[in-house]
Amino acid sequence: MNSTPTLYDWFARSARRHPDNLALRAGGVDLSYRQLATATARLADDIVARRGVRPARIGVFVSRTAGTYLAYLAALRLGVTVVPLNTDFPPARHERIIRSAGIDLLLHTAVDAELAGAVAARTGTEVWEVPDGYRNRERTDGTGPADGYNADPDDFAYIVFTSGSTGTPKGVPIRHRNLAHWLPYVLDLFEAGPDVRVSQTSDLAWDLSVWNVWLPWAAGGALVVPERTELLVPSRHIHDDGITHWFSTPSSITTARMLGDLEPGAMPGLRWSLFGGEPLTLDKARAWREAAPHSVIANVYGPTETTVTCLTYRAPADPGEWPRAALGALPLGPAYPTVECAVMDDDGRPADEGELLIRGPQRFDGYLDPADDVGRFTRWQGDRWTMTEGEPLTAEHWYRTGDRVRRHDDGYAYLGRMDNQVKVNGYRIETGEIEAVLRLHEAVDEAAVVPWHAEDGTVELTAFFVGDRARQAELEDFLAEHLPNYMVPRQLSWIERFPHNVNGKIDRRRLVDLALTLADA
Repeated sequence: MNSTPTLYDWFARSARRHPDNLALRAGGVDLSYRQLATATARLADDIVARRGVRPARIGVFVSRTAGTYLAYLAALRLGVTVVPLNTDFPPARHERIIRSAGIDLLLHTAVDAELAGAVAARTGTEVWEVPDGYRNRERTDGTGPADGYNADPDDFAYIVFTSGSTGTPKGVPIRHRNLAHWLPYVLDLFEAGPDVRVSQTSDLAWDLSVWNVWLPWAAGGALVVPERTELLVPSRHIHDDGITHWFSTPSSITTARMLGDLEPGAMPGLRWSLFGGEPLTLDKARAWREAAPHSVIANVYGPTETTVTCLTYRAPADPGEWPRAALGALPLGPAYPTVECAVMDDDGRPADEGELLIRGPQRFDGYLDPADDVGRFTRWQGDRWTMTEGEPLTAEHWYRTGDRVRRHDDGYAYLGRMDNQVKVNGYRIETGEIEAVLRLHEAVDEAAVVPWHAEDGTVELTAFFVGDRARQAELEDFLAEHLPNYMVPRQLSWIERFPHNVNGKIDRRRLVDLALTLADA
């Protein structure tokens, strides 16, 4: 394997070492490494043969089928940047992403044919359906890169899009080099070998899925893609599919408990249970541990911009020894050796409590649109960190996470967000993006979106608008058309005028109180 391997290099190595091991279970199909590598090679060859040239960037409509992962791997085999596209997104959002990312080929399976056609009509992008038959077609063993198409370690492996405050999603490109620093460490940290089986608890458009895919594929283990309904009550899926490693948001614990799924001892074969994207409260962690008595419980942290995960807290074997950090949650733990962390106070000076800064070889090199870099990086100058707008990014620059933390001797504890960026069911959302979409409608004069905590601890969103009250139902349809489901606020409410604080700004605390009142009504 290359000294700085690409993602496909990791898969190809596993295919050579463990050709008969199960690589993928999805949509009722089991594929060994040999079968998946062979099908991938054939699809990659056909893409080049039919187009005459290699695409610049390939978008993949993500479903829970084997064909989705075949398309994903084929892009990587060709040394092409892959851009996963969530099929829950409306066509308007897909259009913005496709144009921003420069996608010139879209791959999809039969289940997404209608959506693919609608998006192609809007963008003029070439669209291909990946038939199931590819997995049965022989050509080559597929254990090496496609001839003449080796990716460079500094090439982008993938681009994922996060919520943007301007109403336009932000593209986060991650290089093969970033992943080459991250992956070997997590393979060791989470004790991954060829016998691991990992559940795909998210879709490929979210970077949590990178952990779920590449922990097994880099180790010669199996990726198991259950149906979404199976994830609501995971204990049967975990038991029947022999899952050894689980990584999801803590919200999955809440859902499973509500549905009566977490019976004591229900998941005895689970070895590692990782949770991230939201605070992992002690109550949730204990409930999961009772159902998975032999599992290590780990709280993990990592912005998309720092390559999946970069801090991990491994809870002691005895739940009685678990510490209670801020927000009643487990700590974030120490940083990986492949990142450097610091804490900055409001004056830009080092502190024990403040904004978490991250740099190192896992840190990305800036957003796809450089305009999105504004305010997101800082550099140490003299006796403090200072903003560095307009200058080229270097390894010396720190990424500003926007997360407030407290530093301890053994790591960090999460204290919350420093801005209007929130996490809902593990999805990172800029409330400003929802506001920007609302303001596009002619019935809206002004808009504000506020997060609030429900009784079960989950985060909900309420959108308020000043404007034509009679068109509220029309606005609800407008939001559904322009935003993915997880970004559509739970409530949309007309308000005659916004309350303001002494600084003349919208008083969002009063709006939160109003949202809670509406929720209780």
